[in-house]
Amino acid sequence: MSEVRFTEHSKVRRVSKRASYEKADIYQLVDDLKLGHVGFIVNNRPVVIPLTVWRVGEHLYLHVANKSRIQRLIENGGECSISFAEYKEWVMSKSSYHHSANYRSAVLYCTGSRVVDDHEFDRAFEVIINQVEEGRWEHVRSPNKLERKATALMKMTINEGSFKARTGGPIEEPEDLALPVWNGTKPVCPYHQ
Repeated sequence: MSEVRFTEHSKVRRVSKRASYEKADIYQLVDDLKLGHVGFIVNNRPVVIPLTVWRVGEHLYLHVANKSRIQRLIENGGECSISFAEYKEWVMSKSSYHHSANYRSAVLYCTGSRVVDDHEFDRAFEVIINQVEEGRWEHVRSPNKLERKATALMKMTINEGSFKARTGGPIEEPEDLALPVWNGTKPVCPYHQ
């Protein structure tokens, strides 16, 4: 699989050894989380909205209310940023400075358009519903005309972006190793074990 395009705007600057531009890493995170924070500018002010975001092939999809700010921005060719982040473990060190977290994250810059084709509209929702519960689409009612009119389904193209992750245990200074304090990794929540 290929890399996602990156520029100075999307390049990971700090701890670049944790960076990846591989589409496979980004796609896996999107597929696992399906929750993105969509950022855009309205009246010279930043707005960030958490939304369900899912992937079909190389495109991301999100649905918003018809005639919403984000729909108008995207339909007018505006760019938005979509970020995904997952913390799995706290990394507990013998030094306060070296405490960290094990995580995966991605920041993507996207443009898109509204899906107007009924077949593509249904296919995109079929994918997300079946990802949540396999085979469910076959048992639920398809969107009706009123629901299609109320919903703006946006098909997003990833123009550039990056992925970053940390795994492993704490980094310790040699002089701290003898300190009588526990170090290691600790799940962020019990259900992440």
